[in-house]
Amino acid sequence: MRRLTSTVIVVAGHGAGDVVAGLDGLHNVRAIPRGERRPAEVMEITARSAATYVVHDADPLADVAAAWTAFFDGTAPVGTLEVAVEAALGELRADRLVLPDYYLVLDPDGMTETWRHWWLGVLAGAAPVRVVPMQASAAAIAEELGRLAAGRWWPADLEAWLRGLPRVVPDRAGLPGSGVVVG
Repeated sequence: MRRLTSTVIVVAGHGAGDVVAGLDGLHNVRAIPRGERRPAEVMEITARSAATYVVHDADPLADVAAAWTAFFDGTAPVGTLEVAVEAALGELRADRLVLPDYYLVLDPDGMTETWRHWWLGVLAGAAPVRVVPMQASAAAIAEELGRLAAGRWWPADLEAWLRGLPRVVPDRAGLPGSGVVVG
């Protein structure tokens, strides 16, 4: 699974596409609103970019996140999460998708509880400084770009981490002993 030369940032949450579009024209920033593109198409554009920062709203784990939240909200058929995990792993292995360097999560206080646990528990528990809660504005994102801190990368064993998600209970996500593999 590859990493790119640009710092890749996924903006996630309500209005993410508009916020990303608002970053267009900033020096050393390539803003790629997903729009009608598939995540793999956004990844192709991202991989070709020479900008210092590439910011988009095509979360490579979007289907996993939706399946995890639906699994714990009791709204998904049995097996949905496992299917989403295997599909994501296939795309990551084939380098059609790449995990971003950072997730900037817009207004997590306005999200449902399970979604908040996904962003600030599951993902932040795996790589704490890689998930940053943000105000939903292009100006806030632009200001944050230069302040992003280095820190632990995503788990080295992505397969074990992703396949272990059915055992990561929302209100325990990110806590020591929560079942998240961070090796």
